[in-house]
Amino acid sequence: MTDENDYRVEQDSMGEVRVPEKALYGAQTQRAVDNFPVSDLRFGRRFIRAIGTVKYSAAEANEELGLLDADKADAIRQAAREVAEGEHDDEFPVDIFQTGSGTSTNMNANEVIANRACEIVGAEKGSKEVHPNDHVNMGQSSNDVVPTSIHVAALTAVEDDLLPALRNLAGSLDQKADEFDDVVKTGRTHLQDATPVRLGQEFGGYAEQIDKGVERVERARSSLRELAIGGTAVGTGLNTHPEFPELVVENVSEETGVEFVEASNHFEAQAARDAVVETSGALKTVAGSLMKIANDLRWLSSGPRTGFGEIDLPAVQPGSSIMPGKINPVIPESVCQVVAQVTGNDTAINVGGQAGNFELNVMKPVMAHNLLQSIELVANVSDLLSDRCVEGIEANRVTCADDAERSLSIVTALAPHIGYDDAAEIAKQAMKEGLTVREVALEHGLSEDELDDYLDVREMTERGILGE
Repeated sequence: MTDENDYRVEQDSMGEVRVPEKALYGAQTQRAVDNFPVSDLRFGRRFIRAIGTVKYSAAEANEELGLLDADKADAIRQAAREVAEGEHDDEFPVDIFQTGSGTSTNMNANEVIANRACEIVGAEKGSKEVHPNDHVNMGQSSNDVVPTSIHVAALTAVEDDLLPALRNLAGSLDQKADEFDDVVKTGRTHLQDATPVRLGQEFGGYAEQIDKGVERVERARSSLRELAIGGTAVGTGLNTHPEFPELVVENVSEETGVEFVEASNHFEAQAARDAVVETSGALKTVAGSLMKIANDLRWLSSGPRTGFGEIDLPAVQPGSSIMPGKINPVIPESVCQVVAQVTGNDTAINVGGQAGNFELNVMKPVMAHNLLQSIELVANVSDLLSDRCVEGIEANRVTCADDAERSLSIVTALAPHIGYDDAAEIAKQAMKEGLTVREVALEHGLSEDELDDYLDVREMTERGILGE
């Protein structure tokens, strides 16, 4: 049974609220906890670090501008840094599915920092000696703090995690492209045999997909760099010092080591979340590339005796609880599941991006959660695919060479010399009689020397007409 002494009474503009005695958060956070028992989803480490950094930077700016006395500023900075560094993550209990502006989470941060600052200056929690609105939130609104924190969290995650992971994967694929450059195999279109390619060419294509994905993500960074701070409620900057946003942006850049700039238009920065939609779109494109690559790896390694069997993936765990010795392509399967999640996240983000009504978007929490989750998932699974799969892939060179020679599609190289229709007849006969193209072509009067020139499968992997 909970004792009355386990609670303290705090007050906000709507009246008194009982708050757990040990909690650093206050009345407005408790109201949000009571109002939004929707899910088990909460803002994660990246976002909490970002909002702590923003609050630290705002206190620094307000002291520099002479608006906040040194003792309060010092206490707020210390408390905000503790939040940023993860010392109070358990004090952020508000559900993702809350007020669409994220006001509950902004006030959660304000209250935690204010109450911790009260402790630092020797005052009681809830005393408001350091006030969550007047001091911690000075010159700010949830409407500019939350989008600012989203951009800070997302861009630092992109810089620290996503881009390095994608470059790591591209490097592994490039390495395999070089290693497999001499492995000739049958190409496939429509899942049917096509003219030969080199396994290295396929892997080079995968590497280029990821390289282009890096470029797409890099282009989105310029939108994320713009911070809404300084717009306050509707973008006008009411109740904030004219120099405040510039100082905060400088401080955030210094704290994170990532370059940010003040929003070029504060009305766009608060009314729209287009930068989030843009970044999610780039992530979805990268995810699509990962799905294509992962599925190709599954197909190419299928078997080992009754599939394509052109490559062997590293065996990382037993594949079946009933079939002894079975090994499954579990890393590519993990990739495919991540892609499904990221695609769903992008849909929610796109819907959220449409929900900007006049001067404010009211889908920010779910958009922030989905974007940060997508960045984390794509980064983690890209490293996983690189380190636990691609780096250990081996080519089955004999299988690749045999299948290339047996493919009916190598008849394509005969068409410039004997015509399309005659080449088609050779292919049909070879298929019907279970013979190779070379065997049937000999019956049709072509010589061994001619066929050596025309049916060189390695030469078929380069531009040109064979035998000329």
